[in-house]
Formats: sequence, structure tokens, C-alpha cells
Amino acid sequence: MADHAPAPTLHGLMAEFETPTALVDAATRARLAGYRQMDAYSPIPIEALDEALALKRTKLPMLVFIGGLVGCLAGFGLEYWASAIEYPMNIGGRPFNSWPQFIPVTFETTVMGAALTTFFGMWALNGLPKPYHPVFNVPAFARASTDRFFLCIEAEDPKFDREATWQFLEGLHPVGVSEVAP
Repeated sequence: MADHAPAPTLHGLMAEFETPTALVDAATRARLAGYRQMDAYSPIPIEALDEALALKRTKLPMLVFIGGLVGCLAGFGLEYWASAIEYPMNIGGRPFNSWPQFIPVTFETTVMGAALTTFFGMWALNGLPKPYHPVFNVPAFARASTDRFFLCIEAEDPKFDREATWQFLEGLHPVGVSEVAP
């Protein structure tokens, strides 16, 4: 009979804070304490939170550039193929590869390639669609979109210990600490 690993009984521990400053301070202290698998939730954008959580830069700008470049080359290639290879017409003595007339289509396909890459890239990089997340099991988390700030240290973190992490979060002076069920 094969041994099966027990299902996780805890997604993590979540601390609730009243101010963005308290959240940033808590995230910084958690990172300095060695926690790496954590996330913060806020009703407003907080620029200092990226540094406090040591978030890596996104790959999206490079993907958008590549998508725009592919769109540009596809648009120009389509125009070149149609005008110079498949249906060459000598109109007014212009060359078959009359690139100035290709600019509008090339521009539009560049924008379309970049826009589609942005749309689908955001979905893919953010792991969407994600209709369920364990943090919604915490009743206090309903205020995350109005006036509260949350820091969740996940149980997958190598340093995570239920009691030690609970004590650590309590030491940050939050409004409350909650267990996040999976």
C-alpha cells in the first residue's frame, strides 16, 4: 500500500493591520526574519510594498515588446507578400516593395500584437482565472477591499512553524491574526 501525504491543513497565517504603514513595516520585518512565501493584500496600491516583499520584476514588458515586434513583422510581411510576391502590380512606376504605404498596417498590427500580448500575458502571469483562493475563508478578509491591510505568511514557507509564526505575527501588533484554511 502506497503512503499518501496528508492534505495540508493550513494555507497559512494572516495578520490584519489598520494602516498601510503598518503593513509595509510588517512585511519588511517578516522578510528580514527569513519568511519568503508571503503575500500582502491592500485596498490601495502601496509602492513600498514591492520592496518590502522583495517582489521580482515582472516579465510582462519584455513579452509586450516581443508581441509588438511579432505584430510589426507580421503586418509588414503580409503587406510585402501581397504587394511584391503574390499580387505584384506596377502602378505609377512604384516599386513592388513600396514600404511607405505599408506603415499604417504595420503600425496597427504592432499595436494589436502588443495589446493581445498584454491581455493574455497578464492572465497567464497572474495565474488567472482563479475563482477561489484560500484567503477568502477568513471572515475579516471581506474588509480587504475597503479599509484593512493583510499580510499572509503561507505554510509552504520553509521557515513556517504554526506556533512560532503566530507569535511572530502577534509581535507585529496587528488588529488580529487568523488561520487561513485551505
